[in-house]
Amino acid sequence: MSVVDDSVLTQEVFEDLARHAIRAEEALRLEFVNGKLGVKAVPDGDHGRIIAWLTQMCMQSDPRNWLFAEQGLRIETYRKGNARPDGALARLDAFVGQGEWADPAAVLMLVEVTSYDDDTDLRDRVEKPRAYAETGVPVYLLIDRDSYEVKVHSQPDGVRYETVVTVPFGKTVRLPEPVGIELDTEPLKNWVR
Repeated sequence: MSVVDDSVLTQEVFEDLARHAIRAEEALRLEFVNGKLGVKAVPDGDHGRIIAWLTQMCMQSDPRNWLFAEQGLRIETYRKGNARPDGALARLDAFVGQGEWADPAAVLMLVEVTSYDDDTDLRDRVEKPRAYAETGVPVYLLIDRDSYEVKVHSQPDGVRYETVVTVPFGKTVRLPEPVGIELDTEPLKNWVR
């Protein structure tokens, strides 16, 4: 990720650049988080299976919700930003009519699954939790395939998440309200290197 001065790269310029990048190379996904332009890694098969598993768990809990994969969201309150979380849990019609970059106000939970790339530490463990908390997203779930842990961030205070619960793969963890799901993380052991 390279640092880009957000006074040079405006929201409109970023969105135009992101549209062209997708047309030029379907596997290329751009994000603009904390004033930095980044390229999101292409998910592998295990990554996709984790998202499918979590989608099933969410639907079983409340069929009115859906875990939207790669939904573009406008994030951050103090400066403009755009992210494509691996999953955004919201009501089925939450993003209807909003285009590529939706308002995150209806999001119940954002999900990231770590990728095996050089930027995952800074992107998924530092920048995104801060940006998602600043935006007011109630729950951020990080499925960390490097450390074999699940981290549940909750109670955003506009700057950070006040509560972070970490459990190793194989344990059960509660996703707090408004999600309200108990997750048995045992299956995650099958989808890591």
